[in-house]
Amino acid sequence: MRIDIITVLPELLEGPFSHSILQRAADKGLAEIHVHHLREYGIGKHQQVDDYQYGGGAGMVMQCEPLVACIEKLQSQRTYDGVLFMTPDGKQYKQGDANALSLLGNLIIICGHYKGIDQRVRDHWVTHEYSIGDFVLSGGELAAAVIADSIIRLLPGVLNNETSALTDSFQDNLLAPPVYSRPEDFRGHKVPEILLSGNLKAIELWREEQAYQRTKSRRPDLLEDF
Repeated sequence: MRIDIITVLPELLEGPFSHSILQRAADKGLAEIHVHHLREYGIGKHQQVDDYQYGGGAGMVMQCEPLVACIEKLQSQRTYDGVLFMTPDGKQYKQGDANALSLLGNLIIICGHYKGIDQRVRDHWVTHEYSIGDFVLSGGELAAAVIADSIIRLLPGVLNNETSALTDSFQDNLLAPPVYSRPEDFRGHKVPEILLSGNLKAIELWREEQAYQRTKSRRPDLLEDF
């Protein structure tokens, strides 16, 4: 899979993709991430990428020409299965979206800035719009990094233990159960006996019950689709 990210601040994306699982995926040749500086497609000698909004109002708007020029150049070089835009008014991004996107081929992600991007780009070039929460960030770069991470970790061969992703929170509309490691007794706080029993069926049932109870307590909204 290849993910191309369009941004006016490429520096913000230098860290997230050069460490840990995402770097491992790139080293294995399982995923490519390319960051494109939108100003390289800017208008005029000042490489302008934004302008005042029609109708007045505070805040600048990212223009059509630079964005579409970058998108269409990328699309002329290879096939893309989606053009994603990170926006507060997009669909709430969930694990099911990550699962679906991980099954696609190449993706383009647009990082918004200022007051947003010209609506015509959203209407005619963007295929998926997502929000990672009911809050506003200064730009779409951090959201793009979150989306890319959530997708790439699901690709076959990226995680050392691929079953790990299948037991993550939200995969079955439940939060993950509590987990424990050594020592068995830490300052009088003990690991639940069931986890030391060796009875795999009983342990699995315990984990399912714990996941259900944790979800019921912390995210009862998830149980509506359970």
